[in-house]
Amino acid sequence: MADKFIQHDSVGGFREVEAADAGGAGNEGKVVALDSTGRLDATMMPTGVGAETVNVPAFGALANGDFVNVFNDAGTMKARKADASTAVAPANGFVLADVNSGETATVYWSGLNGNLSGLTPGPMYLSTTPGTATHIAPSTAGNIVQKLGTAVNDTVVNFDPKEPILLA
Repeated sequence: MADKFIQHDSVGGFREVEAADAGGAGNEGKVVALDSTGRLDATMMPTGVGAETVNVPAFGALANGDFVNVFNDAGTMKARKADASTAVAPANGFVLADVNSGETATVYWSGLNGNLSGLTPGPMYLSTTPGTATHIAPSTAGNIVQKLGTAVNDTVVNFDPKEPILLA
């Protein structure tokens, strides 16, 4: 529940009003409240400010924090777990919520992926375990080496993906 405040109404009285924690039509002129994470909801931000995301169907189940590959599946963009064991699924985003196959996934194109664990701070690479990152680059022929960004601690990667290199 959002905080409330007192507002002067049009007939000279006062009324209690709840602050809005999500934006969009019907919320214009309202006082802003933080969402459950203590941040402004993305719907409160103008286009071009905030996280760059896309909503696409999940091709297989995705777990909170997974690195994903957004790809064209017969004319429909979908998200699947990124995988360094194949050249066709490099990481180009990540998800911050569990998503069942066929449900809509919100894919983040860049930023902090803070839903991880067991990371070694420093450079992180796409793993041959789908959806995950590792501090050791793959070295097997047919795998790809793709730097995902930098682990700033054991739970957060600053996602800034580089072009993958296919190993011969």
